[in-house]
Amino acid sequence: MTVRTKPTDDVSADVVLEPQECLRDSSHSGKRKTATRGHESFRTWLLGIGFTLCIALLGWAASALPVLDRLGPLGCSIALAVAYRHYKGYPEPLRKGIQFCSRTLLRLAIVLFGLRLDIQLVLHDGPGLLLQAAIVIAFAVLLTVSLGKRLKADPAITLLLAIGTGICGAAAIAAVAPILRTKDEDTAIGAGMIALVGTVFAVGYTLLRPLLPLTGIDYGAWSGISLHEIAHVALAAAPAGQDALAAGLLAKLSRVLLLVPFCLLLLLWKKRNGGAAQPDAKLEFPWFLLGFIAASVIGSYVFGTYIDVPASVMNGLATATSFLLSMAMVGLGLNVSMKQLRSKALRPVVAMSITSLLLAVLTYLNALA
Repeated sequence: MTVRTKPTDDVSADVVLEPQECLRDSSHSGKRKTATRGHESFRTWLLGIGFTLCIALLGWAASALPVLDRLGPLGCSIALAVAYRHYKGYPEPLRKGIQFCSRTLLRLAIVLFGLRLDIQLVLHDGPGLLLQAAIVIAFAVLLTVSLGKRLKADPAITLLLAIGTGICGAAAIAAVAPILRTKDEDTAIGAGMIALVGTVFAVGYTLLRPLLPLTGIDYGAWSGISLHEIAHVALAAAPAGQDALAAGLLAKLSRVLLLVPFCLLLLLWKKRNGGAAQPDAKLEFPWFLLGFIAASVIGSYVFGTYIDVPASVMNGLATATSFLLSMAMVGLGLNVSMKQLRSKALRPVVAMSITSLLLAVLTYLNALA
Protein backbone atom coordinates (compact mmCIF):
# COMPACT_ATOMS: atom_id res chain seq x y z
CA MET A 1 0.00 0.00 0.00
CA THR A 2 1.40 3.44 -0.97
CA VAL A 3 1.65 6.00 1.80
CA ARG A 4 2.50 9.67 1.30
CA THR A 5 3.49 12.02 4.12
CA LYS A 6 2.75 15.72 3.86
CA PRO A 7 5.45 18.10 5.19
CA THR A 8 4.28 19.98 8.22
CA ASP A 9 5.69 21.82 11.17
CA ASP A 10 3.67 19.57 13.46
CA VAL A 11 5.50 16.64 14.97
CA SER A 12 2.94 14.18 13.63
CA ALA A 13 2.49 13.87 9.87
CA ASP A 14 -0.83 13.33 8.10
CA VAL A 15 -1.11 10.02 6.30
CA VAL A 16 -2.78 10.23 2.88
CA LEU A 17 -4.03 7.08 1.15
CA GLU A 18 -4.29 6.85 -2.60
CA PRO A 19 -7.92 6.62 -3.83
CA GLN A 20 -7.20 3.28 -5.52
CA GLU A 21 -5.94 1.80 -2.26
CA CYS A 22 -9.08 2.97 -0.44
CA LEU A 23 -11.27 1.24 -3.00
CA ARG A 24 -9.19 -1.94 -2.85
CA ASP A 25 -9.36 -2.06 0.92
CA SER A 26 -13.12 -1.49 0.84
CA SER A 27 -13.49 -4.26 -1.74
CA HIS A 28 -11.56 -6.75 0.39
CA SER A 29 -13.68 -5.84 3.40
CA GLY A 30 -16.88 -6.38 1.41
CA LYS A 31 -15.68 -9.79 0.20
CA ARG A 32 -14.86 -10.83 3.75
CA LYS A 33 -18.32 -9.80 4.92
CA THR A 34 -19.97 -11.68 2.03
CA ALA A 35 -17.93 -14.80 2.77
CA THR A 36 -18.85 -14.57 6.45
CA ARG A 37 -22.54 -14.20 5.63
CA GLY A 38 -22.34 -17.14 3.21
CA HIS A 39 -20.64 -19.32 5.82
CA GLU A 40 -23.23 -18.38 8.43
CA SER A 41 -26.07 -19.06 5.99
CA PHE A 42 -24.67 -22.50 5.19
CA ARG A 43 -24.27 -23.22 8.88
CA THR A 44 -27.87 -22.32 9.70
CA TRP A 45 -29.02 -24.36 6.67
CA LEU A 46 -27.27 -27.43 8.07
CA LEU A 47 -28.65 -26.73 11.53
CA GLY A 48 -32.18 -26.56 10.08
CA ILE A 49 -31.72 -29.96 8.42
CA GLY A 50 -30.27 -31.36 11.65
CA PHE A 51 -33.21 -29.98 13.59
CA THR A 52 -35.76 -31.77 11.37
CA LEU A 53 -33.59 -34.90 11.53
CA CYS A 54 -33.73 -34.93 15.33
CA ILE A 55 -37.52 -34.53 15.46
CA ALA A 56 -37.94 -37.23 12.81
CA LEU A 57 -35.76 -39.59 14.89
CA LEU A 58 -37.90 -38.85 17.94
CA GLY A 59 -41.01 -39.53 15.83
CA TRP A 60 -39.66 -42.92 14.77
CA ALA A 61 -38.78 -43.76 18.36
CA ALA A 62 -42.25 -42.72 19.55
CA SER A 63 -43.89 -44.87 16.85
CA ALA A 64 -42.40 -47.97 18.51
CA LEU A 65 -44.41 -47.33 21.69
CA PRO A 66 -47.77 -48.99 22.37
CA VAL A 67 -50.76 -47.09 20.94
CA LEU A 68 -48.48 -44.69 19.07
CA ASP A 69 -47.37 -47.57 16.85
CA ARG A 70 -50.83 -47.37 15.27
CA LEU A 71 -50.12 -43.83 14.15
CA GLY A 72 -46.81 -44.76 12.53
CA PRO A 73 -43.53 -42.83 12.14
CA LEU A 74 -45.01 -40.30 9.75
CA GLY A 75 -47.93 -39.39 11.97
CA CYS A 76 -45.75 -39.25 15.09
CA SER A 77 -43.20 -37.00 13.37
CA ILE A 78 -45.89 -34.57 12.27
CA ALA A 79 -47.46 -34.58 15.75
CA LEU A 80 -44.13 -33.75 17.41
CA ALA A 81 -43.45 -30.96 14.92
CA VAL A 82 -46.89 -29.44 15.47
CA ALA A 83 -46.44 -29.69 19.25
CA TYR A 84 -43.04 -27.97 19.04
CA ARG A 85 -44.49 -25.14 16.97
CA HIS A 86 -47.37 -24.76 19.43
CA TYR A 87 -45.20 -24.57 22.57
CA LYS A 88 -41.92 -23.14 21.28
CA GLY A 89 -42.87 -21.27 18.12
CA TYR A 90 -41.28 -21.53 14.70
CA PRO A 91 -37.43 -21.71 14.78
CA GLU A 92 -37.03 -18.77 12.41
CA PRO A 93 -33.19 -18.78 12.17
CA LEU A 94 -33.38 -22.36 10.81
CA ARG A 95 -36.02 -21.64 8.18
CA LYS A 96 -33.87 -22.32 5.09
CA GLY A 97 -32.83 -25.78 6.24
CA ILE A 98 -36.37 -26.63 7.30
CA GLN A 99 -37.76 -25.50 3.94
CA PHE A 100 -35.13 -27.62 2.17
CA CYS A 101 -36.52 -30.66 4.00
CA SER A 102 -40.17 -29.80 3.38
CA ARG A 103 -39.61 -29.22 -0.35
CA THR A 104 -36.47 -30.85 -1.79
CA LEU A 105 -36.42 -33.91 0.47
CA LEU A 106 -40.15 -34.29 -0.09
CA ARG A 107 -39.66 -34.57 -3.86
CA LEU A 108 -36.71 -36.94 -3.41
CA ALA A 109 -38.82 -39.19 -1.21
CA ILE A 110 -41.57 -39.31 -3.85
CA VAL A 111 -39.00 -40.36 -6.48
CA LEU A 112 -37.62 -43.12 -4.24
CA PHE A 113 -41.18 -44.18 -3.44
CA GLY A 114 -41.45 -45.27 -7.08
CA LEU A 115 -39.01 -48.11 -6.41
CA ARG A 116 -41.70 -49.77 -4.30
CA LEU A 117 -44.18 -49.83 -7.15
CA ASP A 118 -44.02 -53.10 -9.10
CA ILE A 119 -45.60 -52.19 -12.43
CA GLN A 120 -45.39 -55.79 -13.63
CA LEU A 121 -47.46 -56.99 -10.69
CA VAL A 122 -50.21 -54.47 -11.37
CA LEU A 123 -50.36 -54.94 -15.14
CA HIS A 124 -50.33 -58.73 -14.81
CA ASP A 125 -53.81 -58.67 -13.29
CA GLY A 126 -55.20 -56.86 -16.30
CA PRO A 127 -57.02 -53.58 -16.88
CA GLY A 128 -59.94 -54.64 -14.67
CA LEU A 129 -58.00 -53.86 -11.50
CA LEU A 130 -56.87 -50.50 -12.86
CA LEU A 131 -60.45 -49.68 -13.86
CA GLN A 132 -61.65 -50.44 -10.35
CA ALA A 133 -58.87 -48.27 -8.94
CA ALA A 134 -59.82 -45.41 -11.28
CA ILE A 135 -63.45 -45.64 -10.14
CA VAL A 136 -62.39 -45.54 -6.49
CA ILE A 137 -60.20 -42.47 -7.09
CA ALA A 138 -62.92 -40.62 -8.99
CA PHE A 139 -65.52 -41.51 -6.34
CA ALA A 140 -63.32 -40.41 -3.43
CA VAL A 141 -62.18 -37.13 -4.98
CA LEU A 142 -65.55 -36.00 -6.33
CA LEU A 143 -67.54 -36.97 -3.24
CA THR A 144 -65.09 -35.43 -0.76
CA VAL A 145 -64.93 -32.16 -2.69
CA SER A 146 -68.73 -32.10 -3.00
CA LEU A 147 -69.20 -32.74 0.72
CA GLY A 148 -66.58 -30.11 1.50
CA LYS A 149 -68.53 -27.50 -0.44
CA ARG A 150 -71.75 -28.41 1.38
CA LEU A 151 -69.99 -28.22 4.73
CA LYS A 152 -68.26 -24.95 3.71
CA ALA A 153 -64.90 -26.55 4.46
CA ASP A 154 -61.53 -25.08 3.54
CA PRO A 155 -61.24 -25.93 -0.20
CA ALA A 156 -57.44 -26.41 -0.30
CA ILE A 157 -57.31 -28.87 2.60
CA THR A 158 -60.46 -30.62 1.38
CA LEU A 159 -58.93 -31.23 -2.06
CA LEU A 160 -55.71 -32.55 -0.53
CA LEU A 161 -57.64 -34.95 1.70
CA ALA A 162 -59.81 -36.02 -1.25
CA ILE A 163 -56.74 -36.93 -3.30
CA GLY A 164 -55.07 -38.63 -0.36
CA THR A 165 -58.19 -40.70 0.30
CA GLY A 166 -58.52 -41.72 -3.32
CA ILE A 167 -54.90 -42.59 -4.14
CA CYS A 168 -52.25 -43.22 -1.51
CA GLY A 169 -52.56 -40.97 1.51
CA ALA A 170 -49.72 -38.67 2.52
CA ALA A 171 -47.57 -39.67 -0.48
CA ALA A 172 -50.29 -38.50 -2.88
CA ILE A 173 -50.76 -35.29 -0.89
CA ALA A 174 -47.03 -34.67 -1.09
CA ALA A 175 -47.03 -35.30 -4.84
CA VAL A 176 -49.89 -32.94 -5.70
CA ALA A 177 -48.98 -30.14 -3.28
CA PRO A 178 -46.40 -28.54 -5.65
CA ILE A 179 -48.90 -28.72 -8.52
CA LEU A 180 -51.70 -27.12 -6.49
CA ARG A 181 -49.23 -24.70 -4.88
CA THR A 182 -50.78 -25.26 -1.51
CA LYS A 183 -49.33 -23.68 1.59
CA ASP A 184 -46.87 -25.80 3.57
CA GLU A 185 -49.21 -25.52 6.52
CA ASP A 186 -52.16 -26.92 4.55
CA THR A 187 -50.02 -29.74 3.17
CA ALA A 188 -48.92 -30.68 6.68
CA ILE A 189 -52.49 -30.60 7.99
CA GLY A 190 -53.63 -32.83 5.13
CA ALA A 191 -50.80 -35.33 5.62
CA GLY A 192 -51.33 -35.46 9.36
CA MET A 193 -55.09 -35.91 9.15
CA ILE A 194 -54.88 -38.60 6.46
CA ALA A 195 -52.40 -40.53 8.61
CA LEU A 196 -54.62 -40.24 11.69
CA VAL A 197 -57.96 -41.10 10.05
CA GLY A 198 -56.41 -43.85 7.94
CA THR A 199 -54.94 -45.44 11.05
CA VAL A 200 -58.35 -45.41 12.77
CA PHE A 201 -59.92 -47.14 9.76
CA ALA A 202 -57.11 -49.71 9.53
CA VAL A 203 -57.49 -50.63 13.20
CA GLY A 204 -61.26 -50.87 12.67
CA TYR A 205 -60.73 -53.28 9.76
CA THR A 206 -58.50 -55.43 11.92
CA LEU A 207 -61.11 -55.61 14.69
CA LEU A 208 -63.92 -56.44 12.24
CA ARG A 209 -62.01 -59.08 10.26
CA PRO A 210 -62.97 -62.12 12.40
CA LEU A 211 -66.65 -61.15 12.03
CA LEU A 212 -66.68 -60.76 8.25
CA PRO A 213 -67.71 -63.56 5.86
CA LEU A 214 -64.73 -62.95 3.58
CA THR A 215 -61.83 -65.20 2.61
CA GLY A 216 -58.36 -63.97 3.45
CA ILE A 217 -57.66 -62.96 -0.16
CA ASP A 218 -60.99 -61.15 -0.54
CA TYR A 219 -60.46 -59.38 2.76
CA GLY A 220 -56.96 -58.32 1.69
CA ALA A 221 -58.21 -57.05 -1.68
CA TRP A 222 -60.97 -55.09 0.08
CA SER A 223 -58.40 -53.50 2.39
CA GLY A 224 -56.16 -52.55 -0.52
CA ILE A 225 -58.88 -50.98 -2.64
CA SER A 226 -60.42 -48.91 0.16
CA LEU A 227 -57.79 -47.91 2.74
CA HIS A 228 -55.71 -44.77 2.49
CA GLU A 229 -51.98 -45.64 2.59
CA ILE A 230 -49.79 -48.67 1.92
CA ALA A 231 -48.93 -48.77 5.62
CA HIS A 232 -52.63 -48.86 6.51
CA VAL A 233 -53.22 -51.72 4.07
CA ALA A 234 -50.31 -53.66 5.57
CA LEU A 235 -51.62 -53.01 9.08
CA ALA A 236 -55.11 -54.25 8.24
CA ALA A 237 -54.25 -57.15 5.92
CA ALA A 238 -51.22 -58.74 7.61
CA PRO A 239 -53.24 -60.41 10.43
CA ALA A 240 -55.19 -62.34 7.78
CA GLY A 241 -52.05 -64.01 6.40
CA GLN A 242 -49.47 -63.60 3.64
CA ASP A 243 -51.97 -64.25 0.82
CA ALA A 244 -54.27 -61.55 2.17
CA LEU A 245 -51.35 -59.14 2.48
CA ALA A 246 -50.22 -59.83 -1.10
CA ALA A 247 -53.76 -59.29 -2.40
CA GLY A 248 -54.07 -56.06 -0.42
CA LEU A 249 -50.79 -54.64 -1.65
CA LEU A 250 -51.63 -55.56 -5.24
CA ALA A 251 -54.96 -53.73 -5.04
CA LYS A 252 -53.29 -50.74 -3.37
CA LEU A 253 -50.50 -50.55 -5.94
CA SER A 254 -53.07 -50.31 -8.72
CA ARG A 255 -54.18 -47.02 -7.16
CA VAL A 256 -50.59 -45.86 -6.65
CA LEU A 257 -49.88 -46.53 -10.33
CA LEU A 258 -52.54 -43.99 -11.27
CA LEU A 259 -50.82 -41.24 -9.25
CA VAL A 260 -48.77 -39.97 -12.19
CA PRO A 261 -51.60 -39.76 -14.78
CA PHE A 262 -53.78 -38.14 -12.14
CA CYS A 263 -51.09 -35.53 -11.44
CA LEU A 264 -50.72 -34.81 -15.14
CA LEU A 265 -54.48 -34.31 -15.48
CA LEU A 266 -54.41 -32.10 -12.41
CA LEU A 267 -51.56 -30.10 -13.92
CA LEU A 268 -53.56 -29.57 -17.12
CA TRP A 269 -56.68 -28.55 -15.16
CA LYS A 270 -54.67 -26.17 -12.98
CA LYS A 271 -53.02 -24.57 -15.98
CA ARG A 272 -56.32 -23.94 -17.76
CA ASN A 273 -58.27 -22.72 -14.75
CA GLY A 274 -55.55 -21.01 -12.75
CA GLY A 275 -54.02 -19.33 -15.78
CA ALA A 276 -57.19 -17.42 -16.51
CA ALA A 277 -57.28 -15.95 -13.01
CA GLN A 278 -53.56 -15.18 -12.93
CA PRO A 279 -52.27 -14.52 -16.46
CA ASP A 280 -48.72 -13.83 -15.29
CA ALA A 281 -48.48 -16.92 -13.08
CA LYS A 282 -46.13 -19.67 -14.24
CA LEU A 283 -46.99 -23.26 -13.46
CA GLU A 284 -43.92 -25.43 -13.06
CA PHE A 285 -43.99 -28.95 -14.41
CA PRO A 286 -43.52 -31.47 -11.56
CA TRP A 287 -40.28 -33.00 -12.88
CA PHE A 288 -39.99 -35.19 -9.82
CA LEU A 289 -42.93 -37.23 -11.17
CA LEU A 290 -40.74 -38.24 -14.11
CA GLY A 291 -38.25 -39.41 -11.50
CA PHE A 292 -41.07 -41.38 -9.89
CA ILE A 293 -41.82 -43.10 -13.22
CA ALA A 294 -38.13 -43.80 -13.88
CA ALA A 295 -37.73 -45.29 -10.40
CA SER A 296 -40.81 -47.48 -10.96
CA VAL A 297 -39.40 -48.76 -14.27
CA ILE A 298 -36.02 -49.46 -12.66
CA GLY A 299 -37.61 -51.25 -9.72
CA SER A 300 -39.90 -53.31 -11.96
CA TYR A 301 -37.70 -54.21 -14.94
CA VAL A 302 -34.04 -53.63 -14.00
CA PHE A 303 -33.69 -54.66 -10.38
CA GLY A 304 -33.87 -58.43 -10.13
CA THR A 305 -33.61 -58.92 -13.91
CA TYR A 306 -30.39 -57.21 -14.94
CA ILE A 307 -29.14 -56.12 -11.55
CA ASP A 308 -29.36 -58.43 -8.59
CA VAL A 309 -30.30 -56.31 -5.60
CA PRO A 310 -30.45 -58.08 -2.22
CA ALA A 311 -33.70 -57.85 -0.32
CA SER A 312 -31.85 -56.20 2.55
CA VAL A 313 -30.80 -53.34 0.24
CA MET A 314 -34.36 -52.84 -1.04
CA ASN A 315 -35.67 -52.88 2.51
CA GLY A 316 -33.02 -50.32 3.44
CA LEU A 317 -34.09 -48.07 0.55
CA ALA A 318 -37.71 -48.38 1.64
CA THR A 319 -36.74 -47.40 5.19
CA ALA A 320 -34.65 -44.48 3.92
CA THR A 321 -37.56 -43.31 1.77
CA SER A 322 -39.93 -43.40 4.74
CA PHE A 323 -37.43 -41.52 6.88
CA LEU A 324 -36.89 -38.81 4.26
CA LEU A 325 -40.65 -38.44 4.03
CA SER A 326 -40.79 -38.15 7.83
CA MET A 327 -38.19 -35.36 7.76
CA ALA A 328 -40.21 -33.60 5.07
CA MET A 329 -43.35 -33.92 7.16
CA VAL A 330 -41.51 -32.42 10.15
CA GLY A 331 -40.68 -29.41 8.00
CA LEU A 332 -44.31 -29.13 6.98
CA GLY A 333 -45.61 -29.73 10.50
CA LEU A 334 -43.60 -26.82 11.87
CA ASN A 335 -45.77 -24.54 9.73
CA VAL A 336 -48.97 -25.71 11.43
CA SER A 337 -50.65 -23.40 13.90
CA MET A 338 -52.91 -25.24 16.36
CA LYS A 339 -55.39 -22.40 16.23
CA GLN A 340 -55.70 -22.66 12.47
CA LEU A 341 -55.71 -26.47 12.70
CA ARG A 342 -58.86 -26.35 14.79
CA SER A 343 -60.51 -23.75 12.59
CA LYS A 344 -59.50 -25.13 9.18
CA ALA A 345 -59.25 -28.93 9.49
CA LEU A 346 -62.43 -30.02 11.27
CA ARG A 347 -64.86 -29.73 8.36
CA PRO A 348 -62.48 -31.20 5.73
CA VAL A 349 -61.84 -34.17 8.03
CA VAL A 350 -65.60 -34.71 8.43
CA ALA A 351 -66.00 -34.71 4.63
CA MET A 352 -63.09 -37.15 4.23
CA SER A 353 -64.38 -39.45 6.98
CA ILE A 354 -67.84 -39.67 5.40
CA THR A 355 -66.25 -40.52 2.04
CA SER A 356 -63.97 -43.12 3.63
CA LEU A 357 -66.90 -44.79 5.37
CA LEU A 358 -69.00 -44.92 2.21
CA LEU A 359 -66.02 -46.19 0.23
CA ALA A 360 -65.46 -48.96 2.77
CA VAL A 361 -69.11 -50.03 2.67
CA LEU A 362 -69.46 -49.98 -1.12
CA THR A 363 -66.20 -51.84 -1.78
CA TYR A 364 -67.14 -54.38 0.90
CA LEU A 365 -70.46 -55.05 -0.84
CA ASN A 366 -68.56 -55.46 -4.09
CA ALA A 367 -66.22 -57.97 -2.41
CA LEU A 368 -69.21 -59.99 -1.26
CA ALA A 369 -70.69 -60.15 -4.78
